[in-house]
Amino acid sequence: QVQLVESGGGLVQAGGSLRLSCAASGRPFSNYAMGWFRQAPGKEREFVSAINWSGGYTYYADSVKGRFTISRDNSKNTAYLQMNSLKPEDTAVYYCAALRRIGSHAPNNGNEYDYWGQGTQVTVSS
Repeated sequence: QVQLVESGGGLVQAGGSLRLSCAASGRPFSNYAMGWFRQAPGKEREFVSAINWSGGYTYYADSVKGRFTISRDNSKNTAYLQMNSLKPEDTAVYYCAALRRIGSHAPNNGNEYDYWGQGTQVTVSS
């Protein structure tokens, strides 16, 4: 079992920044690819970003490319999502997810992930 706890959400004005953290416990963090997903009210969950076990490979949705940066610190068992130039359409509950996988790939399909956090709310005002 892997437990994931997100933090860092909040209310920010458009153009502002937030950094989300996802703290993991329960299993060796470095065995897991990590993903960030989000879900806005009335919408389906969507992929935001993912990172492979080593941090050497990162993946982004087109909607956040160039604005968001995913990273991880395996010594701290934590993944991060730095969000810059935030837009009102980024408003959503953000979830981190973990998949036990070694290799370059970190999937953008949420159904492939084994563990999920409880989510953190991000609200961007215009």
